[in-house]
Amino acid sequence: MEHEHCHEIQQWLLKSRRDLQAAELLFQNQLFDVVVYHCQQSAEKSLKAYLTYREVVFQKTHNLSVLLQGCLVFEPDFEILRVSAETLTPFATEFRYPGDVIEPSQDEAAEALEMADLILNFVVQLLPDEVLSNK
Repeated sequence: MEHEHCHEIQQWLLKSRRDLQAAELLFQNQLFDVVVYHCQQSAEKSLKAYLTYREVVFQKTHNLSVLLQGCLVFEPDFEILRVSAETLTPFATEFRYPGDVIEPSQDEAAEALEMADLILNFVVQLLPDEVLSNK
């Protein structure tokens, strides 16, 4: 695999990990609306890392279900992430602006953390060592 291609995949994964780390820190400070946003962002970047690995040109979207569909073409096991994708997708915008509900519950934020971590780890397990070793 070309160095530039590996580097692009690694950059998606780095951003995904940083979003997840930010979410974990924000959770400790009970900023649950921002936690779920960063969880959605982490999951989005994880899926985009996989699509980049597969050399798929994807549309600009925050819809994890759309990204998941692209991943399913190559790996049917992505289906186990469908509920996580559907749960996390609204968090890209749901709590970012004033509305009826200002923030999710602590339990929802904890679940979002678990889902984002699941998606990141699932993607990482599918990537070849050459992508993961050149950090």
